[in-house]
Amino acid sequence: MARYPLSLPTQLKQDAESLADSQGISLNQFVLWAVAEKVGDLRSQVSDPAFPRIAYRRGASGQLKPVLRGTNLRVQTIVVASKHWGLSPAQIAEEYGASPSLVEEALLFYQTHRAEIDAAIAAEEALEPADV
Repeated sequence: MARYPLSLPTQLKQDAESLADSQGISLNQFVLWAVAEKVGDLRSQVSDPAFPRIAYRRGASGQLKPVLRGTNLRVQTIVVASKHWGLSPAQIAEEYGASPSLVEEALLFYQTHRAEIDAAIAAEEALEPADV
């Protein structure tokens, strides 16, 4: 792995440290994720410019999944919490440590990308074992 010295403005570093801490990761891991996310965005050209706080990240299956930028929280998780569990955007924000405005943006993203998100939810549900 290549080393790269990085100078950040004080407030940006403090914000990044706070966000990394809330994600349970180191600042180094947070910066690595942020750079990987941005490079992936620019390479893939799949992000929707109407939703700047939603990014695509390649999941364990190799499939691209929309996530809340700067987190590992999938849009489909927010949709399930809203539609299936009946949580309000404020409750979802509190439960997952996201801002209410970011949760709202994820739900608006869902409205625009409903087929994509519904297919991902259905595929995941198909993998769940049936209740015996």
